[in-house]
Formats: sequence, structure tokens, C-alpha cells
Amino acid sequence: MIRSLFFAPANRPELVLKFPRFGADCCVIDLEDGTPPGEKRSAREALAQTVAQVRAAGLGGTLMVRVNVPDSEHYLADLEAAFASDIDGVVIPKLETTEQVFPVLHWIRQRDAQAPRAQPRTLIGGIESVRGVLNAVALCRDIDALSAVFFGAEDFAADIGGRRTPRGDEVYTARSMVVMAARAAGRIAIDQAVIDIRNDALFLDDAGRGRDLGYEGKICVTPGQVKLAHRAFSPTPEERNYAQRLVETYEAAMARGLGTIDFEGRMIDGPTLKRAQQVLALPVQEA
Repeated sequence: MIRSLFFAPANRPELVLKFPRFGADCCVIDLEDGTPPGEKRSAREALAQTVAQVRAAGLGGTLMVRVNVPDSEHYLADLEAAFASDIDGVVIPKLETTEQVFPVLHWIRQRDAQAPRAQPRTLIGGIESVRGVLNAVALCRDIDALSAVFFGAEDFAADIGGRRTPRGDEVYTARSMVVMAARAAGRIAIDQAVIDIRNDALFLDDAGRGRDLGYEGKICVTPGQVKLAHRAFSPTPEERNYAQRLVETYEAAMARGLGTIDFEGRMIDGPTLKRAQQVLALPVQEA
């Protein structure tokens, strides 16, 4: 479950050390966009120490490192530094082909053999370009170590040459293609970022539309957005109570040989039951 994918720059260890207090489902130390070009090398060299410090600070959730893009001069060095640290996996930005992850798979196999763990190390792929969106089905289907993908709307819009709007109709097709590719392959689908960081209403509205599409979480760029994402991607107590009543009523009806019933004024059948069961599998919304 990744309701919140939260990033902090690798060259700002004082921000990384605050990860434990924010409660994100997955925290990411960012060697890519968050770290200026002139500080990438020094941030990479300090990565193992930064990871050790945040682990010692009590981070209990998933910890990953976002490396630089596969065609950059930093990619292989980033991977070596990342897997020399106590991380749960890496985030690959602007993923477009399965060949780009071959070095990652090498490191995952090597580290899992050297230091086995209950949960194998994985990778998260960023689908952020026109080519990445068009290849999303193959990427999600063919990369076994891929645990999740996220849709990067800002990079996608820049790549296709479109204009960004608050509502985001211009990326709706690509956003839908990514979530369908992910869910078809059984991967976690993480929704686009909202960069208007002071507009909580916009974040919640955008997250709601993402959840309606099938996304399970959202990129977060501030600690406040982490709380909003958990609110948006968790059922309210009312939604959970409704789902519980529906499941109990439908299961009783099936025991009597009924496949479709009238429940509180709505026609209920198998797909509706499945959605209610999905609601019950999620944690209740935080206060």
C-alpha cells in the first residue's frame, strides 16, 4: 500500500531526517530533480550515511532512493551508491524501456543474495514521457521487480508540448493509460503530483479524481500533502460502514440463491460486492 510517495532532496539530509515524523507510506531520498547538478556527486557520496541516519532516527516505513534518469552520466554510479545503503529499493525516473532496468535487476539480485530480507528489494518506475506512456503495458507486464509505477504529469506535458491546467484534462488520457497498465499487471498505481503546494482543495479534488480512476496513492511534495493523500485514499468511517452492511447483506442473499439484490435503493451484484470488499481491505481514514 502506497497512499503517499514523499520526496526529499538527497543534498538536504536535515530534511531527510524528518521522514519519521511525516508518516508517509514510502519515503524517497531524491538524487534526481531535487538535487542540483553541482551537488549530485557529493549527495551520492554521503548517501549511505544519510540512509543510516534516517534509519537510526526511527523510520519504520519503506525507504527508497530516486536515481537520475537512465541515460544520464549519474545513473550507474547512483545505483551503486543506492544499493550500498540500507534501502528497500530504487525509483527510476522517466522509465521507457525494459532494457533501462537491467542494471537495477543486477543489483537487486546481488543484494538479495548477499543480505536476504523478508521483503525483496524492488523498484518503482516513473512513467513521465510520451514514450513511457505508450510502453506502459509492456513495462508493467515484463519487469518482475517492479512493485509500483507513478504517472508524472508535469514531465509528460513538457514532453508532449501541451499546457498544464488545474483540472488536468490535457493529461487525462495518459493518466488513464498508466493506471490501466499498472492494475492489469498487478502493480501499485501512484497518481500525479500537485505542485500548487498551498492549494489543499485542489490537491484533494485531484486526488479524488485519481482514486476514481483506480489510483491507490499520490506523489507528495510537502508533509501536508502526505496527510491529505492518506485522507483521500482511505475510506471514511461512513464508507466503511456502508461497505460492511453491503457485504453482509449480499452474502446472506447469495446463501439464499440470489445473485442480484436491492440494497438501500440500489441494485447490487457481483462487481458492486467486489468494490465494497476493496473498501474493507483499506485502512480507515485518519482523523
